Amino acid sequence: MSQWSSVICRILFIGSFLLAALAVWEKLANLTGFTLLRGYYDPSRLLELGAVGLIFVIALQLREIKVSLGTKGST
Repeated sequence: MSQWSSVICRILFIGSFLLAALAVWEKLANLTGFTLLRGYYDPSRLLELGAVGLIFVIALQLREIKVSLGTKGST
């Protein structure tokens, strides 16, 4: 189960930073008068989605820390 958790953490982490980078590019494009996403998502909304993904990563990492500390204490 730990390997699946690690894979999910990595995917969410990379996805969150890709959303943040996309939000920055979209904001820069909007300042010059263009758009990348054609108005489907605002840059602030993309940052919110990225932040939610990072919160899940933090929660999964804290769970892994708790599990690893629990097993060390019992041996």
